[in-house]
Amino acid sequence: MDAYDKGSDARHGQDGPGGPDLPDGEADSAETTAPETDGAPEAVGAREAAGAPGVAGAREAADVPEAAGVPEVARAEAAGAVRAAPPGTAQPPAPRTGVAALSPRYQVGAVVALAVVAVAVCAHIGMVFLHLAPSNTLTKQHGDVVDEWVFPEFEQNWKLFAPNPLQQNVSVQVRAEVSTADGEIRTTGWYDLSAEDGRAIDGNPLPSHTQQNELRRAWDFFVASHDSDDRPVGLRGTLSETYLRRIALLRLERDGAAGPGGVVERVQYRSRTTNVEPPPWSGEKVSDRPTVRELPWWSVSAETRGAKSGQAGQAAREGGAA
Repeated sequence: MDAYDKGSDARHGQDGPGGPDLPDGEADSAETTAPETDGAPEAVGAREAAGAPGVAGAREAADVPEAAGVPEVARAEAAGAVRAAPPGTAQPPAPRTGVAALSPRYQVGAVVALAVVAVAVCAHIGMVFLHLAPSNTLTKQHGDVVDEWVFPEFEQNWKLFAPNPLQQNVSVQVRAEVSTADGEIRTTGWYDLSAEDGRAIDGNPLPSHTQQNELRRAWDFFVASHDSDDRPVGLRGTLSETYLRRIALLRLERDGAAGPGGVVERVQYRSRTTNVEPPPWSGEKVSDRPTVRELPWWSVSAETRGAKSGQAGQAAREGGAA
């Protein structure tokens, strides 16, 4: 046979289109093991039939909480991959909070309440400003309205700031002449009313307005309405004396100064003023000796009679009710 014969039975050599010569068994095996790309779907179906989890199996594992043989982490990842919103999907609006979350009717109510509070705050600030401001047309025409709003709870003064801040400790004391049950007259010792108020305020987070200001304001009222000889100046001076006498009776009665069966006939006030010690770095020298101001004796018979008549009337009303 011709060596160059190209018949169907001729075997191609090394340079032929079939490549190098291979034994028959090897050629058959190569043809058998070649990948079949056309049969890929059948191969995937075969793998699923054999038990390998596919995409559908992953969805089922994500939907079934206790899928057998599937770890919990794998189920969570599969569920996230399946349930994740596709890109471009509109997100739901964020929930409303605060006033915006209320219904329109309640929104209107909230706005009205805020407006009322704002107006009240502005009015209060304006009243306090007029109280502190120098005399002007508004304070001359409406000074009574300003005083009614400010006093006594919102009173302001300049003693803390300018021009001469208070740098003294003032202690107000009182004593009494008492007629005892056997007809004798005795004089009590001095009761330090300022110290009593100080003990009531010390350590108290919510001290009463009376403990803080009643005695202090009454004494300032007296000093401002009396001259250096303790004589009242005008009607306000007389009023300040009456106010101090009533405070003395209330405090002495609370302390039991009269004793059983005793009656307070007269009271006497005195003040003890000491300078506040300046700081060491100031170099200022002040006297540390107290200054004592002793007032004359005041009769309290009118106040005592009023208190007794009030007690008698209350007892009569209680007896009639019984």
